[in-house]
Amino acid sequence: MSSADAARKHVLCTGIAVLDLVFRVGSFPRPDVKTQASEFRTINGGNAANAAVAIAHLGARASFAGPLGGPAGVDSVGDTMLALAARENIACVDCPRVDGITSPISAISIDQRGERAIVNFRDDALMAARPRDADAVVADADAVIADNRFPGFVREICAAGLKRRIPVVLDADEPRQDSNVLLTLVSHVVFSAEGLRATAGTDHLGRALIDVSKQTDAFVAVTDGANDVLWLKDGELRQIPAFTVDVVDTLGAGDTFHGAFTLMLAEGKTEREAMRFSAAAAALKCTRYGGILGAPTRAEVEAFLATHE
Repeated sequence: MSSADAARKHVLCTGIAVLDLVFRVGSFPRPDVKTQASEFRTINGGNAANAAVAIAHLGARASFAGPLGGPAGVDSVGDTMLALAARENIACVDCPRVDGITSPISAISIDQRGERAIVNFRDDALMAARPRDADAVVADADAVIADNRFPGFVREICAAGLKRRIPVVLDADEPRQDSNVLLTLVSHVVFSAEGLRATAGTDHLGRALIDVSKQTDAFVAVTDGANDVLWLKDGELRQIPAFTVDVVDTLGAGDTFHGAFTLMLAEGKTEREAMRFSAAAAALKCTRYGGILGAPTRAEVEAFLATHE
C-alpha cells in the first residue's frame, strides 16, 4: 500500500498527552551538581499523543482524544500541547479542559547512550474526565489506539470502537490494576515489559503473557526494549526479532511501535506483518535524537525493511 493509500486511513489515539521538556546531557544529573545540557527541545509527549505523531509521520490521518488542564489561556502547558499537535497535523477531537488543573508535563534527560531519565507531573483530578460522545469520536476511525493512563476516559471510546468491529489496540504500558477492565474492551493488547510484569505478578514474560491471555479474548504481545517482541498464537509463544541499531535516543520508541502497529492493522495487515513493520519503525526512531519527532516516514521504514530481510 502506498503512502497515498495510507493517508486514507484514520487512527484515533486516546489517552494521555504530555508536554515533554527534553534535555540532552553527557550524563544524568547528580545531586547538588549543575548539569549543562547540550540541547533542549519542547515536544509532544504521552503514549497516545506520541502514537498520533508516529502515525502522522507514516502518512496516515491521526486524531487525539484525552483530557487536559484548563482553562484555555490559563493552562499554558495544555495550550502548548495543542499547538504542537496542530503543527503535526493531528486533530484534537475531544480534549476536555479541566479548570484549575495543569496539563501533564515531564522533564526528560537523555544521556549519550540514548537512555532517559524522566520526572513527570500528572494531576489525579484529570482521572474524572470523560469523553463527550464516544460513538461520535470513533464514527469515522479505521482503528483506535488507547493507553491506560486514564482508564475511565478511554474505556468508553474502546467500547465504541469494539462495537464498530474496528481494531482497538491497548498500549498497556503503565503498571496499574485499575485498567485491567480494558483488557476485555479491545481486540489487541501490547504490553510493555514493565506493565506486563506488574499485571501478571511474575518476572517471566512468557509465563506472564500466557497468564494474562486467560483474562481476555484479545491478541496479546509484549515489547521489551531492544529484546525480541513476544506474542501468542493458538496458545503458543512466538517471537518477532528486534532490529539491532546504533541507539541515540529511545524516547518515543515504544509509542512509535504502538502507533505503527495500529495503523498496519487498520490497513488489513496480519499481526505478524504489523509487528515486523512496527519493530522496524521503533528501531529507526531510536537512531534519532528528538523524542517522538524522530519517528520515521513510511518510505524510510520500507527502505529499512528492504535491507533487513
